[in-house]
Amino acid sequence: MKVIRLLFILTLLSNFSYGQSNKLKLNLDEAGKTYIKASLRMQLWARYFDTNPGTTINNEIANNVFDISMRRLRMDISAQLSPKLYVYAALGGNNLNTKTEKDFQFGVLDLYAEYEFAKEFELGIGKSGWEGLNRWNVRSSKSLMALDAPLFSLLTVNKNDDIARSLGIWAKGQIHKFDYILSLKDPIQFGVDATEGKVDYALNKPRKRISGYVKYEFLDNESNKSAYSGGTGTYIGTKNILNLGAGFMNQPKMTSQLVNGEEKYYDFKNWAVDVFYDAPLDKEKGTAITTYLGYNHNDFGPNYIRNVGANDITSGGTSFNGSGNDFPMMGTGNTTFFQLGYALAKGKKSYQLQPNIAVQYSDFDALHDAMIVYDLGINCFFRGHDNKLTLSYQNRPVYQNINNQLKVDERKGMAVLQYQIIIN
Repeated sequence: MKVIRLLFILTLLSNFSYGQSNKLKLNLDEAGKTYIKASLRMQLWARYFDTNPGTTINNEIANNVFDISMRRLRMDISAQLSPKLYVYAALGGNNLNTKTEKDFQFGVLDLYAEYEFAKEFELGIGKSGWEGLNRWNVRSSKSLMALDAPLFSLLTVNKNDDIARSLGIWAKGQIHKFDYILSLKDPIQFGVDATEGKVDYALNKPRKRISGYVKYEFLDNESNKSAYSGGTGTYIGTKNILNLGAGFMNQPKMTSQLVNGEEKYYDFKNWAVDVFYDAPLDKEKGTAITTYLGYNHNDFGPNYIRNVGANDITSGGTSFNGSGNDFPMMGTGNTTFFQLGYALAKGKKSYQLQPNIAVQYSDFDALHDAMIVYDLGINCFFRGHDNKLTLSYQNRPVYQNINNQLKVDERKGMAVLQYQIIIN
């Protein structure tokens, strides 16, 4: 709590620098090359969704849910303490809702330091989201195009990591048109007792996780200042980006199961390739296109699969999915993810609209039918990502065990109205 209070005081002090381009920024030298700056952000949800079969809230059947929640709350503080030394902290939490309101955790998400030996090589240490594999492992949740991040890419989220963050060291840099990250992380001690015929996280000494991602930036270069500055979801036409990337992520003996009474361990092995394009079409009118296509191969061990529902407030459930808005999100198999958005002409309006679509197609080994989830949305930008309204509809499959095979039995929907405000 003392750390949180100190950082909060620094944020308030930085408020005195509004003369500097209206930023919460305190310059440490006259040229502004060293500084401390802060930002505050929240995402509010008003949501309605049809629940999975058998869903309950406080042991009462809930066939549908309407709720108000805070999806994310963030306080970011960064400090360029010298031309070479950079320190970053992110405080906050996710999913303040009717289930978590009394015990909502506002804590340290990121806290790390980086030293720049050269633009081509920087070394960092601490707790962060710096990891490899694909674009979405170093995503920026404040600049998303779709309602939410493609959560399937956060492969071990809240299992042996903390909201996709963990302690470790990493090297990163930009060499001409190449941008890279190489990370070595200490996974959190987490596991369950091994059971016969079901792969889950092993209750053993965690092995180190190594990951890397490299992208070739054909047009403009993206920032790699923090773990969340380069993973922008959409630039809304302010940059001309075309990137081709590839990455990997491995952790030995991460999962296990009992086979004839003996525990067998499996390595966590993943690789991915992706392409991202974001460019203005007509600068005068403000039209722009954003698109992404990625292919991911994930291996947790035989037939591993995990159901996840963003911001779920329910329990119970009689389908394979579980309760609420859960669906088979990540597991052993292959996933293709596609996004497309188009920023409409702004004209004389004080806002700009951007309809978009996102599709996750997963061929998981444990499922008979492919897992397909699609999101349709429209963003209304009042001041870019700093002040925006998003309306989104998600459609997901519900699986049942039919003749000893997991097949799609029906589909359910979820509609969300999100408001994002950023003070920086």
